[in-house]
Amino acid sequence: MSTARSSQLGAGSYHKPVMLTECIENLNIAPDGIYIDVTFGGGGHSAAILKHIKDGRLIAFDQDDDARKEAEKITSRSFTFCQANFMYMKKYLKLHGVTKVNGILADLGISSHQIDSPQRGFSTRFDGPLDMRMDQSISLTAAGVLNEYPEDQLHKLFGIYGELKNARTAARLITQQRVNKPFARTEDLKAALQSVAPRGKENKYFAQVFQALRIEVNAEMKALENFLHQCGEVMETGGRLVVMSYHSLEDRMVKNYINKGKVFGEVDKDFFGNEIKPFEAVYRKPIEASEEEIKENSRARSAKLRVAERLEDVKR
Repeated sequence: MSTARSSQLGAGSYHKPVMLTECIENLNIAPDGIYIDVTFGGGGHSAAILKHIKDGRLIAFDQDDDARKEAEKITSRSFTFCQANFMYMKKYLKLHGVTKVNGILADLGISSHQIDSPQRGFSTRFDGPLDMRMDQSISLTAAGVLNEYPEDQLHKLFGIYGELKNARTAARLITQQRVNKPFARTEDLKAALQSVAPRGKENKYFAQVFQALRIEVNAEMKALENFLHQCGEVMETGGRLVVMSYHSLEDRMVKNYINKGKVFGEVDKDFFGNEIKPFEAVYRKPIEASEEEIKENSRARSAKLRVAERLEDVKR
């Protein structure tokens, strides 16, 4: 499929997919099956999936307008693109006449293209506006969070989403500094927190702060929870769920959903003591990138790939 291949070649500069071979192999693609790529990005995964599809379908999701432009380069009749957050997966599948699918792939987090675009405000490496919206049509930005959230709310989001050890101190500093000058640029934020960043670990600290803001702006935890629960509803028996995450919050939610059928809390059981959950983990532990891949793509270092198979619903 030349169109898919050319798109994949173009995707290399946009975003280099992590563990591409492992993702595709674990989807167990049937040529006539229906597959979903809920994080299209630069199209690397989608292009690889299309190579294995003959009479089937691939439906891809991404809320980012830059991703939509990349998707327009794929002209395969098997391909459908939905410019939407993956938390609306089931709704959009229904709009396209799909009720059941054979495999779902999610590469969570942020694309290299988004990180490398200073004007998007995702990166600690460049000065840019404190934006961080994946969907440019939403109103909340990182600047809005920093300038408007009360101190206790900032403390909570830095502690939970950023896993900062001094979350309370960071929140207090921000609320004090914004009185004189509202936060507008990424460098403003880094300068404000420079004095409380651990010596020698400033880059990691700022990355955690940016992660917390990005998660909040894009409601990433809520979106992931909604998406995961929809996977059980739309997946055919024997279908594969392949999810790659890059930080412990996401990975914990994915692991819990696969093992317990829900993101939080313990697994439910029926009258006979059987666990009620849609998926079974294919591997006990997540797949991690090889040392060779990590050398080529540093983003692969934190990646954890979990694979699950849809169980048959037990009717009693």
